Amino acid sequence: MTTTQNPFRASLGTSPPLLVGRDEVIDDFRLGLEEGPGAHERISLLVGARGIGKTALLNELEDTAINAGWLTFSETATEGFVDKLRDQLTEFLESDAPTRTSFQVGPSALRLKHEFERPAQRPRSLRTLLTEVLDTLANHNRFNRSASGVLITVDELHFVHHDEIVEFATAIQHLVRENREIAVVMAGIPSSVRPLLASDEGRNPITFLRRANRVDLGRLRGTEVREGLTVPVQQAGRSWDEGALVSAVQATGGYPFMIQLIGNFAWRFESSDTIQLEATEKAITRARKKLGQLVHEPALNDLSAEDRRFLAAMSLDDGASKISDVASRLEVSEQQAYNYRRRLSEADLITYDRGTADFALPYLREYLRTHVVADILRLPEFDA
Repeated sequence: MTTTQNPFRASLGTSPPLLVGRDEVIDDFRLGLEEGPGAHERISLLVGARGIGKTALLNELEDTAINAGWLTFSETATEGFVDKLRDQLTEFLESDAPTRTSFQVGPSALRLKHEFERPAQRPRSLRTLLTEVLDTLANHNRFNRSASGVLITVDELHFVHHDEIVEFATAIQHLVRENREIAVVMAGIPSSVRPLLASDEGRNPITFLRRANRVDLGRLRGTEVREGLTVPVQQAGRSWDEGALVSAVQATGGYPFMIQLIGNFAWRFESSDTIQLEATEKAITRARKKLGQLVHEPALNDLSAEDRRFLAAMSLDDGASKISDVASRLEVSEQQAYNYRRRLSEADLITYDRGTADFALPYLREYLRTHVVADILRLPEFDA
């Protein structure tokens, strides 16, 4: 049996061995860098559910910029992220500071002294630092020895850090208006991003978010899933049994993270050079459990109690749920039920069509039935 390292990356936030289904986004971004200031793709916002591949795509876009000769800075939008970004910019400026040669007379000899010309140690705004970095790159470009521009990526965008995001957005907007070589790609889940896009009594200081090139990341097609499962395995010297591969493709539900989970466990469980159906079925079971821990549980924790009850009531159906049935189970009006449905749809947890709703995340129904329904609904058929 081939003993090559497992090619799949079964943890959130890591890049898969093969990024599938995002070629159009990557190509558009590359063209945006080439077209110059004003290109729409230079300010982009990636939105999608957990595990849909936002961070992996961010990593790929960073690589695209680096390959095009851009300088990149990346941060996660936790508390203090603007200060951390300022620290990165300051570090770059200090590392790039020109040396100054001076003569120093000592008691015994004349010595050459090399010092770094460091900027003054007063606090500088994000806009000032970015301007200095861009000016530095522009000066270097005159000698063909530096980057074309600056890309900043910000992951896990969240409305709770509104003030810092406003500070960041304000700095970027000024640089965009000045036609500087700046690009920004941000990413976040729908429920965390949407409040940042909404107007605040007619005033929204984060207008550049609303005008950004918004990329709504969804599920992958079957052919893309198949490629994501087969290519890494083949490159590592193994193969799939066709029946096992069909089962694996179907079990992913088109969900990028499930490709990595199923692929990882199938590789681990198979003792031969061909991944068989038995190992694949075990992998699917383990992947569903891991998906619940890493995706479903945190997604539900972000919701209100009312929205969780709505999902629990939906999970009693084997397929799409009628909104009227869910309202009856919860003993609420249909109007209230439609409000719940709207919020959950905005969070990318459900889809809806003509009075019905269904789950958007694979295996969320099964997770709710196992972990949530009995506690939340206390329905007779689920009582102990």
